Amino acid sequence: MLRIAQDQAADQVLTDSPFALLMGMMLDQQFPMERAFAGPAKVLERFGSLDPEAIVAADPEEFAALCAVPPAVHRFPGSMAARIQALAAVVAEEYDGHADRLWTEAGSGRELMRRLQALPGFGRQKAQIFTALLAKQLDVRPDGWEAAAGDYAEPGSHRSVADVVDQESLDRVRAFKKEKKAAARGAATS
Repeated sequence: MLRIAQDQAADQVLTDSPFALLMGMMLDQQFPMERAFAGPAKVLERFGSLDPEAIVAADPEEFAALCAVPPAVHRFPGSMAARIQALAAVVAEEYDGHADRLWTEAGSGRELMRRLQALPGFGRQKAQIFTALLAKQLDVRPDGWEAAAGDYAEPGSHRSVADVVDQESLDRVRAFKKEKKAAARGAATS
């Protein structure tokens, strides 16, 4: 079972639903990682489904309102609700509602990266991190995944959500990110 959200019920949703895992990764920006990955469980609880086609069909204002109910799905619930629906639309239209086809049908790490970067909210870095997460935690390793994931593929590292398997590893990832931000600030001021 995945242990990213540090909440058994939320982690079970991530484990059971490839779309939930993809949504959690999309939500992981400008928001604490574990809360971002708990977002799909909140959507499931409030909306009653994580079926991409059902999410696409939802009234945008009503969907945004349920994402904003405290505790909100994200600190920017309105824009993220729209992005969740846009992500669901891509999964519904291009992958017949099966998010896992993004990675199970990717013939190479390069193709996986291309598919991920075509998703709303997925830039290069997020696609690299998700590629590493798939490899490290779900054993999805298309040829060339290490090159595609870059530094995030490094075994034993604690750089990203790809390396979070418990509270200790979450703390180590958080410390790594804090160090990187401090180094970037120091470089910017010198």
